This record gives sequence, structure tokens and C-alpha cells, in this order.
Amino acid sequence: MSQNAPRPQASPWWRHASIYQIYIRSFADGNGDGVGDIAGIRDRLPYLRDLGVDALWLNPWYVSPMADAGYDVADYRDIDPLFGTLAEAEELIARAHDHGLRVIVDLVPNHCSDRHPWFPRALAAGPGSPERERFWFLPGRGEHGELPPNDWQSYFGGAAWTRITEGDGTPGPWYLHMFAPEQPDLNWEHPGVRAEFEDILRFWLDRDVDGFRIDVAHGLAKKPGLPDVGPSPDPSDLPYQDVDAVHEVYRSWRRILDSYPGERAFIGEVWLPGAEQFARYLRPDELHSAFNFDFLCCPWDADALRKVVDSTLATHHPVAAPPTWVLSNHDTIRHVTRYGREDTSFDMGDKRLQDPSDTALGRRRARAAALLTLALPGGVYVYQGDELGLPEVQDLPDGVLQDPAFARSGGADRGRDGCRVPLPWAAGGPSLGFSVPPATAAPWLPQPPEWAGLSAAVQAGDPYSSLALYRAALALRRTELAPLPETLNWVDAGPDALGFDRPPGSGRPGAGFRCLTGFAGLLPLPADAEVLLSSGPLGATADGRPALPADTTVWLCLPGRGTP
Repeated sequence: MSQNAPRPQASPWWRHASIYQIYIRSFADGNGDGVGDIAGIRDRLPYLRDLGVDALWLNPWYVSPMADAGYDVADYRDIDPLFGTLAEAEELIARAHDHGLRVIVDLVPNHCSDRHPWFPRALAAGPGSPERERFWFLPGRGEHGELPPNDWQSYFGGAAWTRITEGDGTPGPWYLHMFAPEQPDLNWEHPGVRAEFEDILRFWLDRDVDGFRIDVAHGLAKKPGLPDVGPSPDPSDLPYQDVDAVHEVYRSWRRILDSYPGERAFIGEVWLPGAEQFARYLRPDELHSAFNFDFLCCPWDADALRKVVDSTLATHHPVAAPPTWVLSNHDTIRHVTRYGREDTSFDMGDKRLQDPSDTALGRRRARAAALLTLALPGGVYVYQGDELGLPEVQDLPDGVLQDPAFARSGGADRGRDGCRVPLPWAAGGPSLGFSVPPATAAPWLPQPPEWAGLSAAVQAGDPYSSLALYRAALALRRTELAPLPETLNWVDAGPDALGFDRPPGSGRPGAGFRCLTGFAGLLPLPADAEVLLSSGPLGATADGRPALPADTTVWLCLPGRGTP
């Protein structure tokens, strides 16, 4: 592509960033205790810099009893000793900035831990106390209050209510927990809750974080009176999500964020069925961006992917928000495994954790999906291990599973541990380089022996590895694609292919960029195209022309095809 073409004016980093998700427990262990930590991240910052990402998103590192891997927060202003200290966190932020990496921290506002100081005080204070008003304590139904206050179900299985016993031994009211009982929901109608989280935002902004990923961003507000869901609920009108009052929370947060220097950003975890509902969170005075779960859940199919891309762009356009793209995260099935199944779609309600998968096919498709994703306009997320082509670990023994969903469902849902297995950094040693020697404990989840061949050290020396592909793609994305307008033009690539151009913009000279993905057959490449990068080996037509095989993506430079 032309190196002399003028660049558009730089847009804020969060509009086009490549963001690497770090699930701290499983990234790198810097003290040898078998659990990932801040020291491990600090030691791997050069790796992340060389990978070519722009920012790091850190899953919760706060003080926590770890009933839900840190999403049960007991102290939002300190670091859990399992991961390090507040001083180490501050040093990590500074060192990441020295490497040109921004830092986004997880914020968990829907609920806290039952060990958070507020909750024991609420239990001790008794019925009708101001301390209980920070949560949802309600009397039960039935003659003796023996039934939950409503019919809401926990995301982890079972009722979303737990009954307490008062200090005098009598049965008390019930409290709401949309997740585990150890995660009581906060009452966002209470002004003290709002004031507390506004102060928490300032605490971390004062420590120079670049943004916040907001957990369960759609769930903070509840409908007045907490009505029943009912036997035939409307998924777009549930009483525990997407209640209008949540938007004023984010407007107040945005005012705080915008009062700080630099380009800080909010990213929302927003699971909602309707595009208009989703877009409301991205209005100019609310969140900057949100995860695109429709893309993650989409099957490996040309027509389905095109529809999702079109709908994503259409949803974001009216609110002028950047789209985001993600293939995996810490709550889902790794896409290497997903794409190797007969049914390549994903559904949080039915993960099909034990479905058989062809790993070789899945990895080939995952490489193709990576280039397709990285070519799209907007921001992109890379879950740790995606760059190594790691599959889901489907055969973890029951005895090592720690996700509360496993216990809450009576074993019916094996949970999310299979995508959280510690990363392989080296080809040898008891932890494949995850823990620094001499390690005092095994990794908190066992690693498959075959992961030795997928380790970062092995792949770093292989120019055809998944790691090499990601490094090359992220480098090209930063220099060639990120500066382009947030648009694409579809091209007719045939019935079993997907193709689009990223034009340089009106009046801009220079070459055009094209992304082509093949899903079946053999697709001849344009005669004048220069291959920039391919997810796998190219084929050839009968007359010797370069051609794109199935489950392969190629990036092309098309001289002279910039938008006139």
C-alpha cells in the first residue's frame, strides 16, 4: 500500500484500538504460587508490546474472596494479595504506559461481595435499617415468608434470592443476587451507592488508568417493585435489565471521566436482544463503546457474518460510536473449538461444552476469522491465548472446576474454566513456563500436555505460527487500517466467500485494501493484487492463478483502487 498517501486526522485511540484481555489468574505467575498475578503481567509487558496491541483490559484484581474469580469484590480500592499490592498495580500502569500500552480495568457495579463491609453491616443492622437499603432486602411470599419475593432466576442457576437468618435466630427477609449468593446485588436507587462508585472511578482515574470495562452494564437498575418475570417473558423487557434509570448513572459517570485529561474510555458489557436498546448505551454522553456479542455468537458462515457486520455498523452509525469485534472472552467457548464443531454458533444459554470438535479445522477457521476481524473498522479485542490458537480444554476433571455455575447447576453446566486454563509460555517444565521457578505450587488449573507445542516460545520461532500471524496482522492494522475511515464497501466475491474493501476516503489517492475470506471451494484472486498477508497457504487455479482455499482469509493491496 502507498506509504505516501496523506493520513486522516487521528481519531481517539478507543475508536480503533486493539485491546488484549488479561484474565489475571491465568496469564502469568510471577511468584511461583500457581496463580497469575501483577508481577507476571509486568514481566510479560515486552511480549504484549511486541504483539502489537494498543491497550490491556485487566479482569478484576480487587480484594475478593474469589467466589466468582474476583467478580465478587470486597474492596474496590485495593488489590487482592493473591495478585499483588496497590503499589504494584500503580507500577504496572506506569510501566505499561512506558511500553505504549494503555490500561483498562474491570469495574463490577451490579453487585459486590458478601464480604464487602456494607453487607455484614446490613445483616447486623436489622430490619428496616438504612444499611439494608443499599441492597435489595425484601420479605418473602407465602404464609410465613418461606417463598422468594419474586420468580427471578440467577444467571448461575437456581433462585436469585437467598433468605437470611436474623441475629435472634428468626427467619428474616430475602436478598437479591442475580449471580451467586456471595454476590448481593446493589440497590442503584440508593444515593449512597451512586456516590460510592463515583468516588471509586476517581480513585482509579487518579492512578492514571485509561478506562473501565463495566461488568453487566445493562443490569444495574431494576424495575420499580421488582415484578415477576412471568411464564412467557419478553426478552426485550425484563425487569432486571435495561431499565431506563441506568442511563443517568452512565451520564453522571461520563461527566466524571471527561473531567480528566487525556482520552479515557468506558466499555460496556451489554447483553441485550435489541439493536436500539444496545445503541442507547453508546449515546455521546454515555459509554464510548460496548462489546459486540452478536459477532462472537455468529456461526462460521458467509451470509450470517455479513448480516452481523451490516447490522453492527447500522446500529452504531446513528450514535456515531465505533463498532467492536471479539471472537472469544473469559465467559465463552474459545473459538478454535467452536469453529471446529458441526454447529459453529455460540449461545450463552446453551454452550454445548461437550460437543465434539475438529481442532485442526477449528484452528484453520480461527486464523481466517482473526484476519477477517482485524480488517473490520472499529475496535477489536483479543482474549489471551487467541494469538496462540489455544482450544477450549473440555476434559478438566470435576474436582478442579471452580466456576460457581458448576456447583449451582448441580454439574449440568460445567462452567467457564475450560477457557481460563493458564497460558503456556515455554515448551517444558511443570507449568509450561506459566510460573517462575522455583514454583511452589502447580497451576491453579491443569494444562494439557499437548499445549507444550503451542507455547509462546515455540511459536515465536515459527514464521507460520498463529503468534506470527497475529503479530503481522496487528502491525499492518496499526499502520494501514486504523487510520482509515470507519467504513467498508462489500465486493461480490461469490456465494462461498466474503469480501470487502476499506477505502482510503473521498479524494484520497493510493492503493485500496481488500479482505477476502473463503468458506468453500477455490476463489481466484484479482490479477493485479498484491498479497499482504494470508491466514494459510494459498492455492492455484488450473491455469496457475493464485487462489483462496476454503477457511482462509487474505489481505490484498489493489493498486489504484482508492476511492476517487
